Amino acid sequence: MKNRIQTEKSLYEKLEILSDAAKYDVACTSSGVDRKGDGTGMGNCSRAGICHSFSADGRCISLLKILFTNECIYDCKYCVNRSSNDVERVSFTPDEVCTLTMEFYRRNYIEGLFLSSGVLKNPDYTMELLYATLYRLRHVCNFQGYIHVKAIPGADQRLIQMTGFLADRMSVNMELPTAEGLRLLAPHKSRKNILAPMRFVQEKSRENRHEIALYRSAPRFVPAGQSTQMIIGATPETDFQILNVAEALYRKFDLKRVFYSAFVPVNDDLALPDLTGKGPPLLREHRLYQADWLLRFYHFEAAELLDENNPNFNLLLDPKCCWALNHLESFPVEINRADYRMLLRVPGIGCRSASRIVKARRMGSLGFEDLKKMGVVLKRALYFITCGGRMMYRTKMDQDYITRNLLNTKERLPEGSCGMTYKQLSLFDDDGMPGSGGNME
Repeated sequence: MKNRIQTEKSLYEKLEILSDAAKYDVACTSSGVDRKGDGTGMGNCSRAGICHSFSADGRCISLLKILFTNECIYDCKYCVNRSSNDVERVSFTPDEVCTLTMEFYRRNYIEGLFLSSGVLKNPDYTMELLYATLYRLRHVCNFQGYIHVKAIPGADQRLIQMTGFLADRMSVNMELPTAEGLRLLAPHKSRKNILAPMRFVQEKSRENRHEIALYRSAPRFVPAGQSTQMIIGATPETDFQILNVAEALYRKFDLKRVFYSAFVPVNDDLALPDLTGKGPPLLREHRLYQADWLLRFYHFEAAELLDENNPNFNLLLDPKCCWALNHLESFPVEINRADYRMLLRVPGIGCRSASRIVKARRMGSLGFEDLKKMGVVLKRALYFITCGGRMMYRTKMDQDYITRNLLNTKERLPEGSCGMTYKQLSLFDDDGMPGSGGNME
């Protein structure tokens, strides 16, 4: 393998290879289409490297999503870019990434950049190239759009710090949920090396917030926070183990997001699970995203949703419905009296509709028609609520009875499961925004 910056191929040839290699870094939803402008509007849509995400104010934005290089010194068994794979290796130069970003931006293809990378030569060398790219983008090209960059585990903390002052968001991939999984499939990586930059980014972010409070002119360090990604299904961890890891990351490292990536078999290796005839575990990934939403916005804890005796999510019902069915003693809930947190635990009621209920009932008693107008999904909520002491229909508070009726609502499941649609979660803090994938109502 040639460990050098390659210039033999054209810029577009590199873009095709390195945008395709970046598709396994979960962060946003690929557009998957080519569409030229018709002259009546502004902008076009290009398949290569363009992905969509949602900003905090609900806007759909486009990001250029690429690897700096698909060369890598590591031989992770699950990775298409592993050092032992016979794939075409190419690398951008910092100038080429800047050219792509600025030209795509001028044409209104994108509003930001998502930049990841294989490890070229060593972590310090790779991190220095990423820093050089971002420095040129910010200070030479005067690019002020959104930038999400990967921090390379094992790189010098000074390089990570300098890069963090140029990026909006930084992420360090956990890769696999447990240290045992890393030893099995990524023996060149260690949990210690992965957590060290994550802790460093957390500490520097806290210091920076304090400096900004004292000196308003202080530069901002990773203002959009940090995130991480775990591969699901490549190793035998249960959902309970994975969710506990995610909960610990949120609590100990102040992470904004944990992304879950269903294992896609791109290599032949005896250490990898055989998914012949099964396909990637997309439905399992979907349930983990729903549970993650419950942890972050609905005040649930991992131990409430799963335990050692019940370690995996029910693939037929979402985690919130499962919790409610296992705690029927807490229901039905009276809509006109229940507090906000209890309303959040009712299937069919989300953060927005719960807030609307609390505000509206100050003006008078609410009925089922009012709830429908507020966005409550009554086909799920009706088994768990009363309005003025009455249920919507005569309902048996019986687990089997309610389960059968909930299954008849035909919940929308991920693509690949009964042919229904699936959408990945976004990069940003997008509580309740479209495309968030956290449909817990």
